[in-house]
Amino acid sequence: MNQPINILLQTTIERTDNDWHIGRFSMLQEYLASLRDVDGHPLFRVTARDRDSVDAPDPVLSTLDQSIYDELWLFAVDVGNGLSDEDRAGILRFRARGGGILLTRDHMDLGCSVCTLGPLGAAHVFHTHNIDADPPPPDDLGTPQILWPNFHSGANGGVQRVDAQLPAHPVMLDADSENGTVMYLPSHPHEGAVLAPTSGSAARVIATGTSLASGQRFNIAVAFERSDSDGPAIAQSTFHHFADYNWDPHRGSPDFVSEAPVYALPGDSKAMASVHRYVRNAALWLAGRDT
Repeated sequence: MNQPINILLQTTIERTDNDWHIGRFSMLQEYLASLRDVDGHPLFRVTARDRDSVDAPDPVLSTLDQSIYDELWLFAVDVGNGLSDEDRAGILRFRARGGGILLTRDHMDLGCSVCTLGPLGAAHVFHTHNIDADPPPPDDLGTPQILWPNFHSGANGGVQRVDAQLPAHPVMLDADSENGTVMYLPSHPHEGAVLAPTSGSAARVIATGTSLASGQRFNIAVAFERSDSDGPAIAQSTFHHFADYNWDPHRGSPDFVSEAPVYALPGDSKAMASVHRYVRNAALWLAGRDT
């Protein structure tokens, strides 16, 4: 039988109760751990952790290439100091040995410590990092202190319609949906910006959304195909697609979140199935398994 895929869910901050610590992604962890193969064996073995002290290299990230993990889901929730040079080197060596990575951040400059993670880091555009010109005006004006990028796909706890870019990537396939692709993901008032960088020739946008504030289309996910030199990867516009608060706002959020949530996704079984399909597909694809 196939051995379980070893997944590391990891944040870029030390454990801080009033922040986006790894405990706020518990529903993702529980869902992945619940999945079974056709023989009833676990598909995934999931480890979830925050980084150790930012004053030293993280002992797991800096040696990730020597670990048992098959893939890393990195939630960049820091303000710029979340990764040391040694951490970045360990992550890049991990991908060079074939490890799969899902790398996600949020609005403005949140999570910008990932910028120098090769082409995968270059896929993330921030307010003052990885941008070639002055940033444009903010898309969403509901939270004035949050500047571009902040694409408004809806309230936390809501559902956004997403579009698979054709030809549909394996991560976006959903035989149970009406059009054969993943159609819904959690919404968020101010998503970040991702693109297919010119330095990543095997990268392409696989999913887009539409701003409810401006009507502007924006990229949700960029996939990097496996190559002779790198493992597969996904650059995701916001970690809120995977956070407990967005799957079910009853789970709570840090007290600096000021926008009022809605409670649409917990009661929408069709949309939740779509979210789960996306997560399952991504986890399998990053490990080189059939989705």
